[in-house]
Amino acid sequence: MKKLATLLLLLTSIISFSQEITGNQLLEKAIQFHDPNGNWETFLGELFVTMETPKRIPRKSKININLPQEYFSVTAKKDTIITNYTVSGNEFSISFNGNENPSEDIKKKYSLNKERANLYKNYYTYLYGLPMKLKDEGTIIHPKVERKKFKGKEYLVLKATYKKEVGKDTWYFYFNTKTYAMEVYQFFKDESKNDGEYILLSELETINGIKMPKIRAWYYNKDNKYLGTDILSKTN
Repeated sequence: MKKLATLLLLLTSIISFSQEITGNQLLEKAIQFHDPNGNWETFLGELFVTMETPKRIPRKSKININLPQEYFSVTAKKDTIITNYTVSGNEFSISFNGNENPSEDIKKKYSLNKERANLYKNYYTYLYGLPMKLKDEGTIIHPKVERKKFKGKEYLVLKATYKKEVGKDTWYFYFNTKTYAMEVYQFFKDESKNDGEYILLSELETINGIKMPKIRAWYYNKDNKYLGTDILSKTN
């Protein structure tokens, strides 16, 4: 009877906690963990990311972000190919193996265009700016926080959707129940089809006072197929 009473008390406290904390409150706690001094808003720095994918040569990228100046640049090397995309305000530039004016065939083959430049800018600033980026205009933070088990571990789960002019995907962010560190995120284009991917985060790299996930391993939701891993470092 005593064990049953203890179990019921524990379950009651878990349910009560999930009901008491809102989505926005959880987000603030997560931001306090990852960016306690509010440095992301004025971020100016370099990131070095190695992308490892099955049966392919790793791609090494040097990323420069200057949020106050609206500047972004990524230089990626894969085998003998070096590409650069730079976005500065509304301007953009590209280069291929050091050539700032590559042929139209090269541009087409390697997608050296403004759309790709902005894609990389949005991709890297979003993922490495999480969870702070969830405060961006157009993000809808759902008020209900759930406790869920994922890969055998329990998390506080935050749901985010977006206004139609911003995005159509549904995202779930999994936070450590004690530290509020972000440890998993997952997105669906159509949740009823179990499409999209989930990303397992491990270790931390502190850059400009911000605790960023060092290792991000990507998998398909539908079959748990491994896609690849991004590894973040301070130096090349």
